[in-house]
Amino acid sequence: DYVILMDEKGKQQNSTAFSHSIQDLMNQSVKQIVFMIGGPYGFSDEIYKRANRKLSLSEMTFTHQMVRLFLVEQLYRAFAILQCKPYHHE
Repeated sequence: DYVILMDEKGKQQNSTAFSHSIQDLMNQSVKQIVFMIGGPYGFSDEIYKRANRKLSLSEMTFTHQMVRLFLVEQLYRAFAILQCKPYHHE
């Protein structure tokens, strides 16, 4: 599995860059991408060591429920960009 931590200290990307990151992983034949949302105190050291990447949606703090919704929307948007659908506007 390719593990991406949703972490406030992670790298921030715009939607287009995120879609290209997803495409790069697919091109590398990554079978499964696992997105992990941290608790209020982040992740254990073991999880940080296991992760392949850290990604931040914002410098702001959000509830876990909101982060799940934001992540799902960004995944939808990423695949819409990759399929050249009109969902994303630049």
